[in-house]
Amino acid sequence: MEEIYFEIFESLPRQGPGDEESTKKAFQKLVELPEHPEILDVGCGTGSQTMVLAKVTSGKITALDNHAPFIEKLKRDVRWAGYGERISCVVGDMASMNFAEGSFALIWSEGTANIMGFEKALNAWRPLLRPDGYMVISEMVWFKEEAPQEIRDYFAKEYPDMKYYEHSFPIVESSGYKMIDYFPLPSEAWWKNYYTPSEKKLVEMRRKYRNNKDAQVILDSFQLEIDMYRKYSEYYGYGFYITQKKSS
Repeated sequence: MEEIYFEIFESLPRQGPGDEESTKKAFQKLVELPEHPEILDVGCGTGSQTMVLAKVTSGKITALDNHAPFIEKLKRDVRWAGYGERISCVVGDMASMNFAEGSFALIWSEGTANIMGFEKALNAWRPLLRPDGYMVISEMVWFKEEAPQEIRDYFAKEYPDMKYYEHSFPIVESSGYKMIDYFPLPSEAWWKNYYTPSEKKLVEMRRKYRNNKDAQVILDSFQLEIDMYRKYSEYYGYGFYITQKKSS
């Protein structure tokens, strides 16, 4: 029933939490970035943040996602915006990218590194960075060390490796990076372009698949995710980790 998930996500402004302001805020921390950097946007989806990066830099961007319809939509948006010479759209797997070592001054990943695992992504992608290159990842984290049992139990199933945000700082350092900055994604970045349009889409899809029990189970699980965030957003969310590859 994977197509049910994609039917939801293909219709959304974003395929996960985030907003233009947060992308810009994280980018502004990269004070030693070259004037025309080579950038890799991993797990780009339909490219909401890719287009923001194209606004704030004159560099070239490679946007990669494993779902071809996302990439096709991004290609259309890129042509429409006039970024065809600066954004390359690639269908590919983040776990087996075949770019040459040292290809990029910046690797960017919003809300997708957890597919591989935060630490695994840091280590696997590090060779693709140039010396002193930057890695910017937004990762699902606990904002508080203690949280109600209901939401703890939920993430024990959904993302058991989720950590208190400060506990990932030493992981960054041990993976060959130095921490430049960190900040939490604001709650409104979850609602405006993600959960609010998602709930509208779920209503539509419940009608469409009203006789499909398997589809209804998937729609119920997504609604539960939204309900958990509505109830417990003070305890968890995405944190932006702005890091730089250590030169030695």
